[in-house]
Amino acid sequence: MLGHKNLIDQVGAFQVMTLNEKDYIASRTAYQLDLKGPAVSVYSACSTSLLAISQAVQSIRNGQCELALAGGASITTPLNSGHLYQEGAMLSRDGHCRSFDADAQGTVFSDGAGVVLLKRVDAAQRDGDTIYAVIKGVGVNNDGGGKGSFTAPSAEGQAGAIAMAIADADIDPATISYVEAHGTATPLGDPIEIDGLTLAFGEQASTQYCAIGTIKSNMGHLTQAAGVAGLIKTTLALYHKQIPHR
Repeated sequence: MLGHKNLIDQVGAFQVMTLNEKDYIASRTAYQLDLKGPAVSVYSACSTSLLAISQAVQSIRNGQCELALAGGASITTPLNSGHLYQEGAMLSRDGHCRSFDADAQGTVFSDGAGVVLLKRVDAAQRDGDTIYAVIKGVGVNNDGGGKGSFTAPSAEGQAGAIAMAIADADIDPATISYVEAHGTATPLGDPIEIDGLTLAFGEQASTQYCAIGTIKSNMGHLTQAAGVAGLIKTTLALYHKQIPHR
């Protein structure tokens, strides 16, 4: 659209800029749908859509709104642009994303968007809504400087967020049967994520009781929309009682 001057001139450059500016997506959605609660756009790279969902959960809990739309979108231009492999970087050598696999060589980025509608359980039951899953707890933190580099993950930081969500949900980790992970398929990231889960879950009486997966092996890394895509996948897995395979 921004490359078509004749179309821009028809509506005006300022109007086009406003419609394409990422900061306005939440407030414009609220305007179009006449929504009166908090309309907030958040940006935290790969955790953007999950952060938006966690903020929506808190807004519902705090009584700021009765229902909420939350999610994220990621569109790359030009389309089909591909990537250049660099030794030691996070991009896949062969164009495949094999999360938690011995043959994992890196990640592959892709485009997508996802939105979920959140509502209190009692309100959803009252209104006869289809309930696909219940968010029992959330955990949000940052690992600060306690890691190898700015872009590197931290097992302790991830463990803190996971433990916070488990405590907020007030559940026993041993009752968790599936974890939808970040799983970028990088030699650094995947092992650290497993370490973080191990730290957060603590010593368990049984082994091999909890499955782990990530939608990145199915769809690639959707960056800002990665979290909501994983949430939708996990929600449908719970609803249909079936874990999808890549």
